[in-house]
Amino acid sequence: MDKLKKALSGDDGDEEQGIVTQFSDATKLSWETRIKGFVICFVLGVVLSILATALLFMKNGLVIFAVLYTFGNVLALASTCFLMGPLNQLKKMFAKTRIIATILVLVMFVLTLVCAFALKKGAALAILCCVLQFLALTWYSLSYIPYARDAAKKCFSACLD
Repeated sequence: MDKLKKALSGDDGDEEQGIVTQFSDATKLSWETRIKGFVICFVLGVVLSILATALLFMKNGLVIFAVLYTFGNVLALASTCFLMGPLNQLKKMFAKTRIIATILVLVMFVLTLVCAFALKKGAALAILCCVLQFLALTWYSLSYIPYARDAAKKCFSACLD
């Protein structure tokens, strides 16, 4: 369990403590509080996404779906900040191996909301952006599993052949 805590918090133990680390240490939550925060935030994100699907067939349902689905995904993604801390989360998100996936996810969040709010006939585009958002989040999530993106590429190319 201690190894898991160290891996998620980014604590190597060998580095000198800088000002950011000292600030982070001064504001650390207990492990139990982090788990509770993660679960609550993640569950709220999933509930929003499910609620979005349930409201899909109401009047203006496509717009409501796009907005709730996006906010649900943002909450679910933000929930991991409780486990590893916001600074460590940002470092990992913008690491060399997943910077493109992170940018795609963030762009799809923004495009989905723009299509839902700004475009008068943007409901179909908002749904398309939700699908692309799902694919971008899947690709981003696969970046945390060693060799998962390579396996997904091979599987997808085998399906096309």
